[in-house]
Amino acid sequence: MIQRIQTVYLFLVAVLMVVSMALPVGDFYNDAGVWEMTNLHYTLVDGTLSLKPCVLFFLLVVVAALSLAAIFLYKKRRLQIRLAITGTFLLVAYYVVAACLIIFADGQDDSGFAPSWSLCLPLVSIILNWLAIRGINRDEMLVRSYDRIR
Repeated sequence: MIQRIQTVYLFLVAVLMVVSMALPVGDFYNDAGVWEMTNLHYTLVDGTLSLKPCVLFFLLVVVAALSLAAIFLYKKRRLQIRLAITGTFLLVAYYVVAACLIIFADGQDDSGFAPSWSLCLPLVSIILNWLAIRGINRDEMLVRSYDRIR
């Protein structure tokens, strides 16, 4: 079962999470200048770092680890489904935390936020997790139908 399509989906989720960890989330703009927000820290205008967004990095690491673990748990399909669902909920939590961090950013009085394209990678991962869950459910139903025939 490791050669099934859901394995590809789960592997792509893990790869997208690693790529998302390395790329910036977006930039804040105001009269004082521009500062960058990554999944690990803010780089403020004066060059200092604020580690408030490190929660985003932690969520991405956990989702990548869950996806990789689910790949190798192909014999335990129910557990594999639970891990994929947990990863999906953590990705939704990623967007909630990211929105809070963007709204309540340090030094954001009259500033705007320009998101990076990498902010859509967790959304793509949510879709891939959903596809993986569907594939795992199909396998589970197939195995159960074979058990009924015996």
